[in-house]
Amino acid sequence: MTQIFARFMKDESGATAIEYGLIAALISVGIITGASTIGSSLSRVFGDISTKISTSGAGGAAAPAK
Repeated sequence: MTQIFARFMKDESGATAIEYGLIAALISVGIITGASTIGSSLSRVFGDISTKISTSGAGGAAAPAK
């Protein structure tokens, strides 16, 4: 029984796969967080642009022809 336990403790074949899985999960969380932050910032910027166009008086309409 002790030999089986000792062999189990020395076996590291699954540890590498678990480490790679954890690294991939951390990278995924970072990408999702970054994309969410960028998305919120872009939404705010385009909202500001839309407001400025709407309140400029022209409303995005072309100049009248002479």
